[in-house]
Amino acid sequence: MAAALTAAAVCATLPALSASAATAPAPAAAAAHPRIHDIQGTTRISPLAGQHVSEVPGVVTGVRDFGSSRGFWLQDPRPDRDPATSEGIFVFTGRESPGVAIGDALRVSGQVSEYYPGGEQAGGQSLTELTRADWRTVGTGRPLPRAFRLTPRSVPKPYAPRAGGGSIEDLALRPGRYALDRYESLEGMRVAVRDVRVTGPTSRYHDLWVTTDRHQNPTPRGGTLYGSYDDQNGARVKVSSLLPLDARPFPRANVGDELRGTTEGPLDYEQFGGYTLRATTLGTHRDNQLERERTRKQRADELAVATYNVENLSPASEPAKFRRLAEGLVTHLSSPDIVTVEEVQDDTGPQDDGTVGAEETMTLLTEAVEKAGGPSYAWRQIDPVDKADGGQPGGNIRVALLYNPKRVSFVDRPGGDATTPVKVVEENGRPALSASPGRIAPQDEAWRASRKPLAGEFRFRGRTVFVIANHFSSKGGGDLDGDQPLEGRFQPPARHSEPQRIEQGKLLNAFVRDIRALDPDALVVAGGDFNDFSFSPTLDALRSGKALTSPLERLPANERYGYVFNGNSQTLDHLLTSPGAGRPEYDIVHINAEFADQTSDHDPSVVRIRRR
Repeated sequence: MAAALTAAAVCATLPALSASAATAPAPAAAAAHPRIHDIQGTTRISPLAGQHVSEVPGVVTGVRDFGSSRGFWLQDPRPDRDPATSEGIFVFTGRESPGVAIGDALRVSGQVSEYYPGGEQAGGQSLTELTRADWRTVGTGRPLPRAFRLTPRSVPKPYAPRAGGGSIEDLALRPGRYALDRYESLEGMRVAVRDVRVTGPTSRYHDLWVTTDRHQNPTPRGGTLYGSYDDQNGARVKVSSLLPLDARPFPRANVGDELRGTTEGPLDYEQFGGYTLRATTLGTHRDNQLERERTRKQRADELAVATYNVENLSPASEPAKFRRLAEGLVTHLSSPDIVTVEEVQDDTGPQDDGTVGAEETMTLLTEAVEKAGGPSYAWRQIDPVDKADGGQPGGNIRVALLYNPKRVSFVDRPGGDATTPVKVVEENGRPALSASPGRIAPQDEAWRASRKPLAGEFRFRGRTVFVIANHFSSKGGGDLDGDQPLEGRFQPPARHSEPQRIEQGKLLNAFVRDIRALDPDALVVAGGDFNDFSFSPTLDALRSGKALTSPLERLPANERYGYVFNGNSQTLDHLLTSPGAGRPEYDIVHINAEFADQTSDHDPSVVRIRRR
């Protein structure tokens, strides 16, 4: 996906202190010996922000002694009676190891700061910290305050207060009403989960997601479904570890696995996913043996069209990636007749050297399919203008069409290039493409810094089939503005990237209408990574006037997902069909998104259309 705010740029367990950490101007006098709950206050911003505080008492509950954001968590063992005020705080020491141990009783002096992970412009909430700190030890081996248990009863189902899209920073915390307020009221404190199910697999950064409520929108395979903008699944919590990896390896878990027993540690806030339990005690990993799926083989009279985002594929990718993608296409997808492929990079991958051709990339992929026992796929694609289509810098990602020439034939029509728009023309009273393959409205502003759709004309058992490969603009923004984070301070979060995708959807819908104006029964399949949900305005634009429909919607609601982000199972990839397709059979083939061992971050899907 280039999409959906992919959290892969920086190791979340090693955040660096941003220069944009916000502090109010310091008053002349230091605050007189406050306790931690006085510093944290009853909103998201400390009432003492910018002030120097002295002799703040507490017990060390966790130590981060690695990376560029070192420090420790301090918690007051004598809490007040206000559930809105946190009793914990992070003491930031930068690149210097703090030299303290869990159980040390300290008196800490320092400056109260509000730090925005990723920078204030990223839209996240701030983390109240003590910086420029010094301390004295007044005891060792002290018992730790009891961890607050996160359960379905203690974490409210409503996610966040609404502020009309504005900031919720100044609103009084209501931890009994909203999940985000509950987590904020526990910022820096010891929290615990017990016998929890994994809803987001272990990443390469040694973290995973769990749910504290296994009954909250469960999927059949153990995940948590993100089914609407108003149901954000507040029971999700990210887990990383403060334990040395060599002494306590982080579990390699898939969706549906469990962390048995107690996992506990201080509750942090970071850029990639928000509230994170930094474990000082890790539960035991229970492997529930999640299996990769296989779809059935299409019958002789069925056309199988699949879509697969291959995630920045180029000759620079590991050979194992090509082998596993081929295995996915041949074994798990049963060798579809046509495949729309997204995120095909040029022949030098991320090297920004002006190369735009992808002949070697496509050759390596198709050769790998043959070696895996699959068909000798042919392909069609159009090289983009250098650096015009977004994605990884230098990679020039584009969409492509794979097809099995023993099952379908491609109708080649000259004239398609990076900038010339393909048109629907009439040929013998039937619709045809002016160029095949051809790009749809490639110079329209809707496709700025985004991949352009690729239309191709095929023949299957005597019938014309129009297939359009798509990769709409990313939720992460890329060269444009990305969406505000779900767990951020602006509520409800603005979907800045959405208007562009809506316009893209309108263009694609109009193109399909042009085809159907000449033949209402024309067979059109629009597949790819649309970077948006089935309930989104983008998909509404695509389906407008019933030009296209979503066979996905005939699946049970809790099975409509093929991507996992921040512990939410969701749908970004779609195969839309025209009414001329009848009632196709749809299958999302779960082989990637739920697994720690991924070939891509997307699951492929396939639609089977019976020849009428």
